[in-house]
Amino acid sequence: MKKNRALGAVSTPETVINFMLQLLDPPKTKSWNILEPASAHAPFLNAFHHKFGGKHTFSAVEYSSKEQHEPAPNFVKTTSADFLLWDAQNRFDLIIGNPPYGIIGNKSHYPIHVFANQKSIYKQRFKTWFGKYNIYGAFVEKAIDLLAPKGQLLFVVPASWMLLDDFKLLRKFLSEKGTIEVYYLGKVFPNVQITAVILHFMKNSPNKLYLYDHAKLWLSNHDYNGGMIRFENEWTAKFSRKFNSTVEEQFTINFAARSPEIKAFEFAFSETAPDRTPLLTGRNLKSGKIEYEKNYTNIWIQKNKVHLLRAFYSKPHLVIGHTKGAKVVAAYDDRCYAWREEFHLVAKQKTNTIQIMNFLNHNDIQQYTKTLYRDLIPHLTKSQLKRLPIPKI
Repeated sequence: MKKNRALGAVSTPETVINFMLQLLDPPKTKSWNILEPASAHAPFLNAFHHKFGGKHTFSAVEYSSKEQHEPAPNFVKTTSADFLLWDAQNRFDLIIGNPPYGIIGNKSHYPIHVFANQKSIYKQRFKTWFGKYNIYGAFVEKAIDLLAPKGQLLFVVPASWMLLDDFKLLRKFLSEKGTIEVYYLGKVFPNVQITAVILHFMKNSPNKLYLYDHAKLWLSNHDYNGGMIRFENEWTAKFSRKFNSTVEEQFTINFAARSPEIKAFEFAFSETAPDRTPLLTGRNLKSGKIEYEKNYTNIWIQKNKVHLLRAFYSKPHLVIGHTKGAKVVAAYDDRCYAWREEFHLVAKQKTNTIQIMNFLNHNDIQQYTKTLYRDLIPHLTKSQLKRLPIPKI
């Protein structure tokens, strides 16, 4: 099991596989060439075979050894290889499965360390690789490149690619290659805190996007260019138009110092003193107020040196929570303490910052962000924050 986690493997519930198969309609007079990457015992191919029959050609690629999972059915031709580096000889009418999830890196920081030595090769090979990325994004790109004309990709993946900047090149790539259908499922993996979506991609006319809430169509866009995929509706559109500005237009958005910087900061201490104040974190941040006295970090910063860590610490400004999910939590730091993480908004010109804070904490903004972003990712990103509509005061 530990080995499987290091490979990014997550078992797929049977209900999810059945939902995915309902999206397919294989031709009755033609056989498909079908592939399941990162296949293990090939549950998707087995379910497809059971539902649609055995006249098709079934192939699988699996990195781990056969001893680590059940064997694939006899009708499946299994290749032992790293799918991302695999040199396929054929093109496929359907590529289906559940690719591995996780960021590749060293064992102490990142879940997927088995592929750490190959990471530099992956980054060279995949045009959508950006930022920290996540290995499932590379699986999507590789699979689409292996599709035959009018071929289909059907993957269950985390929802993070819909919003994060790390996947902006992948979203652009998808929009230019064919039609995208996204089916929101929510948290369907037992004991795994991942919001899952079905990505159904058809290699044909590009720029078409269809977003579903489970089986119900939420929106369609025939001019999709790779932007964030959000649960927009008439109410969110009306709410955006109601206000004449955005956070990005009125504020410079900064991010606080992170742990490695603070550890190296010469004016950070593990003991208190009269000239030191607690290093604040997200736990100190509440809607409309800051708990200055509580020290959750057990680190104190010399008060007259906070500007050396971040210049904006030394001026009163808005603080917005980073790890509060789709909820916007805003407070005004008028004592000018040092922070570990969270967003820090400095006004570009004179404005009523307290009024903006109250607006960001209002129920309407909470409904707006919850409607658009649901639980797609567990935190608020800079891209989400800068697009929030606010009044110009």
